[in-house]
Amino acid sequence: MHASVSGAATPRPRLWLGSVEFSAFEPRNGRMQRHVQHRAALAFGYSGQYLAPSSGPAPRGNASAVARDLGVERQAREQLLRLGFRIATRQSKALPDSAGELYELPSDSAWLRFVLHDLPALREQGWEIEYGEQFSFQLTPVDDWYAVVEEASGHDWFDLELGIVVNGERQSLLPILLNLVRSHPDALKPGAIARRKDDELLVVPLPGAQANKRAVQVALPYARLKPVLAALGDVYQQEAGVTRLRLATPDASRLNALAELPLRWQGGERLRELATRLRDLRSRPCLAPSGLNATLRGYQLEGLSWMQNLRELEVGGILADDMGLGKTLQALAHILTEKNAGRLDRPVMVVMPTSLIPNWQDEASRFAPGLRVLTLQGVGRKKYFDRLDEYDLLLTTYALLPKDVERIGQLKLHLLILDEAQYIKTPGSKAAQAARRFDARQRLCLSGTPLENHLGELWSLFHFLMPGWLGDSKAFNLHYRVPIERHEDQERLQHLNARIKPFLLRRTKEQVATELPAKTDIIQWVELNDAQRDLYETVRLAMDRKVRAEISRKGMARSQIIILEALLKLRQVCCDLRLVDKSRGPELAGSSGKLESLMGMLERLMAEDRRVLVFSQFTSMLELIEAELQQRGMGYALLTGSSRDRRAPVEDFQQGRKRIFLISLKAGGVGLNLTAADTVIHYDPWWNPAAEQQATDRAYRIGQDKPVFVFKLITRGTVEEKIAQLQQEKTALAAGVLDGRRAADWRWEPEDIEALLEPLPEQR
Repeated sequence: MHASVSGAATPRPRLWLGSVEFSAFEPRNGRMQRHVQHRAALAFGYSGQYLAPSSGPAPRGNASAVARDLGVERQAREQLLRLGFRIATRQSKALPDSAGELYELPSDSAWLRFVLHDLPALREQGWEIEYGEQFSFQLTPVDDWYAVVEEASGHDWFDLELGIVVNGERQSLLPILLNLVRSHPDALKPGAIARRKDDELLVVPLPGAQANKRAVQVALPYARLKPVLAALGDVYQQEAGVTRLRLATPDASRLNALAELPLRWQGGERLRELATRLRDLRSRPCLAPSGLNATLRGYQLEGLSWMQNLRELEVGGILADDMGLGKTLQALAHILTEKNAGRLDRPVMVVMPTSLIPNWQDEASRFAPGLRVLTLQGVGRKKYFDRLDEYDLLLTTYALLPKDVERIGQLKLHLLILDEAQYIKTPGSKAAQAARRFDARQRLCLSGTPLENHLGELWSLFHFLMPGWLGDSKAFNLHYRVPIERHEDQERLQHLNARIKPFLLRRTKEQVATELPAKTDIIQWVELNDAQRDLYETVRLAMDRKVRAEISRKGMARSQIIILEALLKLRQVCCDLRLVDKSRGPELAGSSGKLESLMGMLERLMAEDRRVLVFSQFTSMLELIEAELQQRGMGYALLTGSSRDRRAPVEDFQQGRKRIFLISLKAGGVGLNLTAADTVIHYDPWWNPAAEQQATDRAYRIGQDKPVFVFKLITRGTVEEKIAQLQQEKTALAAGVLDGRRAADWRWEPEDIEALLEPLPEQR
């Protein structure tokens, strides 16, 4: 240890901080990589000259030698080491050679901590601090954070500016963050932000701001940045030079992210209250209306409160409860509440599939007899067109609405409700276009399956409810549908979920109907008989060649019809040979392994006194099942699209006069309450798991007091087995969007076609 020279002056430590940017070849990825290196140089000031730390006293005989205080120098060096510095062993151009003894820190975050927390203490102790021109961490303190909200006069939109105060001047954060996105495109993506700890800091330059000929930099803590980014949304989609965001009024929910921040607010009191109410839509209770002849369950009261709060905020929503949870009843309670409050000075219109008209008539009469109800059906409906204002509730259908819209499209409505709203999943359909023409104070959708096949269907519903809320179709595809369906982008899925969450209320039976008995799903595997196997292979080979030729000629996207035709024929072979060759019906009788299996099941089930629903896509298949039942003397009820009287077969089954109910999937998918059933059989699988689930829900719904067994008859190794596998992907997509779980895509891929047209496996 070196002693101090007698008479030595007390030195002043100087810390010179510098950075250098350079590029170097990175062997791991074979590219040039950008690097930034930081250094601190320690020197000591003695009478106007700066000397690097000494390793010993000055040589004897040197007249100009400075008497040095080595004890003070040693203490300064030790202090740097305690702060995490280590002596730099690699050369660096961050500082000139004469700057002093070079030190380094292990990471950028360590440099930030040092500059923000330790450097001020060194200054107070008398250290001299000097910055190199390129030093990355020369920071200016942030004095304050602010928010400015400016509302449009009509309350359709508002402008939001979020910013910081630096050196007494306001700086909008939007251009600061846009600059960062341009230089580091992934820096502000939700995944990258989520990985940052709250106590980490982001160093950003202030655009155009300079001090001593260099850019002013500030450090923004991620604890504050995260809620700011949640409020600003997709920063990277904004245009350069913008300092404020223009947002639709329902976007006020973004302001909730800022609630806990110590911000200086200017304006926005109404919108901040609106944001709080959007957040608490489901937790603000209301009472069931007087005149409602039903006792609402807890979740149904919550649904009523949700619709009431949406109405008060002048926005729409989708009530997406599972089938059987009483969406019609909740809607009627909402309508009756509006009438009791004196707000029903215009009629309510409900649009639905034709099959649901009797259901709405019955439930309105039973639960809300005080409502004046008019059903617009049949030729005679036109005589009421000039008197529609005299009624509280108008019932019409998706089939009739486009035909009537020219006459009644100018009618001003209080509420416009679409039941089974997936009927407008195609935005260009006549029904969807007609529904959008009406002027209504509030629009609502009722649907247990708001998304069946792809995200475009969800967009169509919101295009009806709140036009522009999810952007136009092109923007929605770009920002949501393609990333989620094709790339399984969970960040975009979470963003979409957050955007629709206030306006979509979904409850499953498992969540709310704890009294509902268990449902057991069973796949009943069936083998093709020899005649079916032979024809299956013949059809498969012919269709395989036809499909491949079509795809080769037109491409996958334009070959959908041929693909579906091929799969239809193969499915028909699996069901019964007579579906493929009707001319040889009698000759082919008994040529169905599946039909034989079904008959055996039904005989056993009847022996157990079970009540059974049998669903099929093909009405011609139901006719064949009918013939088999008649031959065996087994009674049944039947409902297809051509059935004129829907109530009689339903009552026969519900009253126990018939214990087997044959139903076509299209005719029985909605509008039936068949709680007498304890067994459901799907004779043939369909692409759409939601359609199958709706059919099952005819039995598995509120009022059921028995366990329900659901059998799916699937021929092993055939296209039916492949369909069952592909159904899982569609179910995952729907769950991902509606419940925030993992998303998957649903589109034809070459490997799908390959799998669907595979040869039958060898018989065991």
